[in-house]
Amino acid sequence: MTEPRRLRIAVLNRVFSPTGGGAERYSIALVEQLAQRHEIHVFAQQIDHRWPGVSYHLMSSPLTRPRWINLLWYAVTTWWATRHGFDIVHSHENTWHGHVQTVHVLPLKYNLFQGRSGLRRLLRYLKVATSPRLLVYLAMEHFRFVPTQRKAVVVTSPNLKSLVAQTYPASVTAMISPGVTLPSGAIDRHAARQELALPGQGFLIAFVANDYQKKGLSSLLEALRCLPVEVELAVVGNPSQIGRFQRMASSIGLAARVHFLGHLRDVTQLYRAADLLAHPTTEDTFAMVVLEAMAYGLPVVVSDTRYCGIAGMLTHGVNAIILSSPTDAAQLSSVLAQILADKSLREALASNAREFAQQRAWPSIAAEQEAMYFNIAERTS
Repeated sequence: MTEPRRLRIAVLNRVFSPTGGGAERYSIALVEQLAQRHEIHVFAQQIDHRWPGVSYHLMSSPLTRPRWINLLWYAVTTWWATRHGFDIVHSHENTWHGHVQTVHVLPLKYNLFQGRSGLRRLLRYLKVATSPRLLVYLAMEHFRFVPTQRKAVVVTSPNLKSLVAQTYPASVTAMISPGVTLPSGAIDRHAARQELALPGQGFLIAFVANDYQKKGLSSLLEALRCLPVEVELAVVGNPSQIGRFQRMASSIGLAARVHFLGHLRDVTQLYRAADLLAHPTTEDTFAMVVLEAMAYGLPVVVSDTRYCGIAGMLTHGVNAIILSSPTDAAQLSSVLAQILADKSLREALASNAREFAQQRAWPSIAAEQEAMYFNIAERTS
């Protein structure tokens, strides 16, 4: 039997670090899987990752602000660096070049124009015409989505696929949702809490995000006020936002019940420590944190498909509790209280969550991506 061809693959991701967001963790996990069989080169402006067999190329960033100039610079320099010698260029950024374009966010064109008509639409066109930033972003996005035989546009959730199709018809080639690394060995919640300096007793809710406001921490704090005092919250993510939300927690009498942990290089420490994940996000094209928590047997509470892509793959009351309004603190408090009070519900959600995650382990997801690489490589050789 002939061995599959070993490909030379360039991966474009400006920030290549596990403390980044879901797009960064998606990119990193694929690299780790595919490096076992292919020659992988990572091109990034920030690198906090090392993996056997992966070559890292630190790209210059003479101007980190304004952001649009930095992105344009990154796109130009990575195009120059990868224009020859690679079987596949896989971009996770808004660049015009790359055989595979994985889209992790809503298109800017959708955000600017969707649902606007008449005068409101005209005003948006005027805003774009007078903004070099928007002109550059939209031009790069346009060329990113232009369908060609040498390109595959990949989205990460059914909801995102639908919204992209409304904006750039016939551009999407495939949907490849994020995978998950399954835990090995038994989970010792008490030991995990000790490691993170969290209370050993009581019910612990996990919240993981880099944009606390967009992902619903304000609603979650309001909901926590109505829950028993033994229910506490651990917050992981962007440390620059901690001060504001610490003050909010203090102002409503929750200072002792909310634990801000900042960035964790290994967020699975929190999944091992917690009893539940709450993700009342107002905008998430997928939400990898939900899938990761499910792999660790956590019941999850997540916003519906209007706000969160993974919700379209879940079943309310079976493997998740799905919120119809993430900003409704009363609704969030009610469902959290229900889970807290009903042990059989917690156990059923946990068991079904694990089963859902097991069907989405990274090796099978990487195999889908690899098949796409080979298909493109055959067409471009």
